[in-house]
Amino acid sequence: MSKYIGKIKRGDIYGGLVAAIVSIPIALTFGVASGAGPEAGLYGAVIIGLVATLAGGSKTLISEPTGPMAVFMTAVFASNVTEYGLHQGMIYSFTVVFFAGVFQILLGYFKLGRYFRLMPYSVISGFMSGIALILIVMQLPAFLGHDAVKGGIVGLAKNIPELLQSVNYPELLIGGSALLILLIYPKRWQGRFPSQLAVLLFFSLLVFLIPGLGEIRLIGAFDLGWPNFNLPLMPLDHNWSSVFLDAFLLALLGSIDTILTALIADSLTREEHNSNRELMGQGLANLFAGLLGTLPGAGATMGTVVNIRTGARSRWSGIMRSAFLVILIFGAAPLIQYIPLALLAAIAFKVGIDILDWSFIKRAHKISQGALFIMYGVLLVTIFVDLVIAVGLGIFVANMLTIEKLSHLQSFNLRMISDSVDTAPLSDEEKEIFDTIRDKVYLFYLSGPMIFGVARAIQRERKNIAPCNHLILDLQDVTHLDTTVLLAIENMVDEALDFGKSVYLVPGRHFIEKRLRKLKLHQKVGEENIFHDRLSALQYVEQLANGG
Repeated sequence: MSKYIGKIKRGDIYGGLVAAIVSIPIALTFGVASGAGPEAGLYGAVIIGLVATLAGGSKTLISEPTGPMAVFMTAVFASNVTEYGLHQGMIYSFTVVFFAGVFQILLGYFKLGRYFRLMPYSVISGFMSGIALILIVMQLPAFLGHDAVKGGIVGLAKNIPELLQSVNYPELLIGGSALLILLIYPKRWQGRFPSQLAVLLFFSLLVFLIPGLGEIRLIGAFDLGWPNFNLPLMPLDHNWSSVFLDAFLLALLGSIDTILTALIADSLTREEHNSNRELMGQGLANLFAGLLGTLPGAGATMGTVVNIRTGARSRWSGIMRSAFLVILIFGAAPLIQYIPLALLAAIAFKVGIDILDWSFIKRAHKISQGALFIMYGVLLVTIFVDLVIAVGLGIFVANMLTIEKLSHLQSFNLRMISDSVDTAPLSDEEKEIFDTIRDKVYLFYLSGPMIFGVARAIQRERKNIAPCNHLILDLQDVTHLDTTVLLAIENMVDEALDFGKSVYLVPGRHFIEKRLRKLKLHQKVGEENIFHDRLSALQYVEQLANGG
């Protein structure tokens, strides 16, 4: 470590300090909102940030509890505490965090990080906007001076009349005023004195100095001792499988959140992160979070952007951020208990507004109807069903639409050449030969990547085989042969042979020929009917047609 001391830049120190200042209100907000407590959020920001910085694949990415992770863990904590009680339920919940870290390490170890980059933007936009709306709507009880309502969005909607009947107006005033300040806070001040910290200090000092403001709910006193070690435990009943399922879903969620933030960091620093190492680093951080009873985390967009824009260029910024966090947390511990819960609701509300993908929401209908359908579909499923189901369903629909479009385009690269050769990719010599045998042969030409959607087009062409005596299957311009297409070709060969036709194969590339031989097509058509190029196949058929 000592050899790197000289590489600490002023920008890394200042970036770490500003990122630490930004982290405190966010960590407090998510810790309280999730039900794990403020200390779980604060220590999560310290531990996850430090471990992910040291072990991750991005130099300037800041990791801490994030909105998506907090929303997911809110449901996990609520479910486990309801079923097993407070103590045991929290242990099982942190076991979920531990195994989520294990799953993330495995995702990185098996080099699956690149696949998280391939997610369609319409899915990402709908998913992030759905989480943002959940975060925004769930702040309503805190704004009105009530505790959190169980049952998610649906449960909240059912309880709105009751919430409105007994509004705590001092808390509504604090939450509303804080939100207004956050919305109109000048951007030029944000880098030097973050808006979240400004409202945190102002309203906490206001409550501390003027105790007669009414019945305002505060964070209250809490234990900021060293985190407790939590040995991962599984439920003794059959619900142990739900721990692994929740852990896997949390791992996917954290991985998506992290890779998206890492890509943003890449665009700002003009560098490229290591996705697989980043997943392993985040996994190790969440593994420690589970053992020490803190909120899980992922790459945080706000902290990362602030870190980079204030000069950070190395891992030292993340290390300094964790050090500053420890100093700030313990230095401000006596004052944290005076922070109003309505104020944290305002901060969470603003985070939700920032997460909303306003740019894509306003333009999606102009870009593509399919993208619009996917984005709003994922958004609604995220809000009313499940976060990860929404992502899975969105990816499935997006891929199906993409495959349909590609299959339609690839169908133009599938031609049954019989009477006309005007559009056929034949040389002059090949056309001359074809002209002499056109009434006796079908040349079936495929090119480019043949994905499974093309199989139906191949099946439709099988009916045209009957009039001919010879069938040439030309695959020399095929760059990819999907298994479904391969089987469709086999069916065409079998049908042609059943009708007594002669079949000739032109595999072209070695890997295509290898795949055809695995299906034993060379045995069905005969080794003498396999050719390395189209011209040789045409010459052979011409010789047979002329009685040679």
